[in-house]
Amino acid sequence: MVALAPSLLSASFATLGETVASFEGADAASRPDLLHFDLMDGHFVPNLTFGTQIMKDLRACTTIPFDAHLMVENPERYFDACAKAQVERVTIHAEATTHLPRLLAQIREQGMVAGVALNPATPLETLQWVKQDLQFLLVMGVNPGFSGQAFLPRTLEKVAAARELLPQTCAIGVDGGVATNNAAELVRAGASMLVAGSSLFDGGEPLDALQALRKAAKTTED
Repeated sequence: MVALAPSLLSASFATLGETVASFEGADAASRPDLLHFDLMDGHFVPNLTFGTQIMKDLRACTTIPFDAHLMVENPERYFDACAKAQVERVTIHAEATTHLPRLLAQIREQGMVAGVALNPATPLETLQWVKQDLQFLLVMGVNPGFSGQAFLPRTLEKVAAARELLPQTCAIGVDGGVATNNAAELVRAGASMLVAGSSLFDGGEPLDALQALRKAAKTTED
């Protein structure tokens, strides 16, 4: 089954609590499998978003697992706070550290699933020395930093190549530009998690949009 994760960066910050509560109370077709939080520090990427306190506050609103995507310098500084916010999955960028194996081990030691994100221009060979221990790969479908960007078509090739390279125990997600018009292709290429932002929150009802995305992704699951 493909996991769907709404990116709350694209939701209205004024009503995040209500948005999360609506997902919590949704039926199976419209309920997310994870909630995706993009934490940006204004240094690793040219944008500044929410911090770990938002996740901690929203934890009381839902039982849906939290997925923290750290687009930050020195990501290890955030691990303790993520654990205290009961985050289930933490993804760090390979480009943000020269000590990738050590940081992945630190995430796992905190009881969280450890993932690596790769920017569009970062080659898969970066994962050569961690692939046997890697639990999750997040392939960026856009250059990170801002929501609403157009999907980069070569992402499909990268997902397929990653599925060939990595053990089957390593899940593969895609973040950026995910929508109903490319969900089936991404799943067919090997993606098992789709992060969607603008396609869910820009106009219309997010619960309906999530249901449509689940239907589109399910067409190739079996």
